[in-house]
Amino acid sequence: MIRRLLARAFWAVSPWTLATQPAPSRPSVLVGAPHTSNWDFVFMLGIAWKLGMRIHWLGKDSLFRSWRGPIMRALGGIPVDRKNPAGLVDEVVARMRAGETFGLVVTPDGTRKGNTHWKSGFYRIARETGMPVVLGYVDRTTMTVGLGETIELTGDVPADMDRIRAFYADKSGFHPGHRVEPRLREEQTVRDSDGDPGRA
Repeated sequence: MIRRLLARAFWAVSPWTLATQPAPSRPSVLVGAPHTSNWDFVFMLGIAWKLGMRIHWLGKDSLFRSWRGPIMRALGGIPVDRKNPAGLVDEVVARMRAGETFGLVVTPDGTRKGNTHWKSGFYRIARETGMPVVLGYVDRTTMTVGLGETIELTGDVPADMDRIRAFYADKSGFHPGHRVEPRLREEQTVRDSDGDPGRA
């Protein structure tokens, strides 16, 4: 109740508008993009709390040390040891089997300039767990944020990413100059193996 009241107050005073699909009814990978600002974290909480949606998000384990740990976990954080990330999928599957309905928030691009591709972790997690992918967005052009299309990944990486690119084609992010085109390095590998020169 308190979280929904806070979210309602936030959207009432924010210059941004929440324009969203309903919260997913099953465990889902929630892509947050274009991820160009730390404000995206605030938007994520505002969306989830307004919709009454339980979320988890992945963060480097250093964020969970000392006094910050309980706060980060209370906000839905799951620490990831980047040197040993193998147990992450097992933890997600365990939460699914326990009957928890949640959105696992993944930001495949980053806030820094210079990135040329998205990281493919969201794709691998969705495929390994069978979770659908919900496309969350931030668009400064229309000053709107929210949850958009939900897709089931097929394993055809270029085709799946074409659908994702189509959705984000007109989404600019908080800082449009930091936007990264939705593209995975794995797409080039697939196209090369098929004899298609594709796009780098």
